[in-house]
Amino acid sequence: MALNIPKNKTPIAEQKPEERSHNFKEVVLGYTLEEAITEANRCLQCPTHPCVSGCPVNIDIPGFILALRNNDLSESIKILKSYNNLPAVCGRVCPQESQCEGKCTVGLMKEHEPVAIGKLERFVADWAASHEGVEEPPKKVEVNKGKVAVIGAGPSGLTVAADLAKKGYKVTIFEALHAPGGVLMYGIPEFRLPKTIVEREVKAIEELGVDVETDVVVGKTITIEEIREEYDAIYIGTGAGTPRFMNIPGTNLNGVYSASEFLTRINLMHAYEFPKYDTPIRIGKRVVVVGAGNVAMDASRSALRLGAEKSMIVYRRSEKEMPARIEEYHHALEEGIEFHWLTNPVEYIGDENGNVKAVKCIKMQLGEPDASGRRRPVPIEGSEFVIEADMVIEAIGQTANKVLLSTFPELKLNKRGYIEADPETGATSVEGVYAGGDIVTGAATVILAMGAGKKSAKAIDEYITSKKKA
Repeated sequence: MALNIPKNKTPIAEQKPEERSHNFKEVVLGYTLEEAITEANRCLQCPTHPCVSGCPVNIDIPGFILALRNNDLSESIKILKSYNNLPAVCGRVCPQESQCEGKCTVGLMKEHEPVAIGKLERFVADWAASHEGVEEPPKKVEVNKGKVAVIGAGPSGLTVAADLAKKGYKVTIFEALHAPGGVLMYGIPEFRLPKTIVEREVKAIEELGVDVETDVVVGKTITIEEIREEYDAIYIGTGAGTPRFMNIPGTNLNGVYSASEFLTRINLMHAYEFPKYDTPIRIGKRVVVVGAGNVAMDASRSALRLGAEKSMIVYRRSEKEMPARIEEYHHALEEGIEFHWLTNPVEYIGDENGNVKAVKCIKMQLGEPDASGRRRPVPIEGSEFVIEADMVIEAIGQTANKVLLSTFPELKLNKRGYIEADPETGATSVEGVYAGGDIVTGAATVILAMGAGKKSAKAIDEYITSKKKA
């Protein structure tokens, strides 16, 4: 049987690079039903299910794929939604290649690619949303077990809220921004994750009975003490949205941005639709993006779409060490993004008016591995050179937002400034307070944040139940 399985994934339609590099429409267009079933037939339905162990929320992957193969879309989406409250999101942005697909038995066969699990998850979620009657309406559970407050409407907060609502809790999410979704709304561009998809999946969670209160900054609008008085437990999922800067000479020049500000203006505030939305954003002709993660890819590709003549990425390590998903990297290459490997900025050079006009860089070489396991980049003395640029975007990571943490001194933090929480339950140093996602781990993936939310939902249920029995 294995020998008859096609070696390659079923091709998926995409916008042509020369067209998509000038618009914000989704790059990947998705499978047709026939293509999805063809790809589902590549699944071996192996008894050991290694793909499930590679998924942070442990989706029954063989189950939903088998139902799809049998053209039973109602059963397929039912299986998906029983594990994952955001399947259309995860099907688009999860790093499947290093998780479920990385463990796929088919992919371990000689010269074979793994089953396109992420693309199939996306297909089933989109198909169910666009075909009335395919998906069963959510069943509202009697709310009788207690009240839980969730701080932050990102992937982790949405997951814990949905799971607790299904268990019979009254859940309220407090979100600082004007739209729920967290990084799904402000961080990931429309061409990778359309905001209508996020809104659709958030609406489905609200239909479970979850209340979402936006424009509420816990620690400012409302105090943590007020929340603790009213709710039986609290889950903190505020993410890691405070940008890091290199703080090299010239950082304060006009035209030097953090990726957080740049992408938030574009994504959450719709700057790409100016003047329909009154959010102007400055775009240079020659843009340098520092970093090579998914955020750097998003920033460089967004700059290109907004009119940059040349969009470049500089990264202090080599192509082999870049943290970005390979799919995003390939898309960036196809669109004409220019890469400068083993290159690190040392100074931003300004003109007489205080605007950035160039980036002074130094070439790097790789030494011994550092704490991350990647080889440490070491400057090559005397190798400095200059790249002309009138805009710089630093995409070198984020840190914890201190607004809530500074008003909650009892909460124990680790040496990096993130909340210290039990990895299996999310329990913090304060009884009844749980935390998960990037505010605990530092910037990570959407699905890992969701996995933390699922674990905490189970732990919060056990905590409240035991407390009320006592």
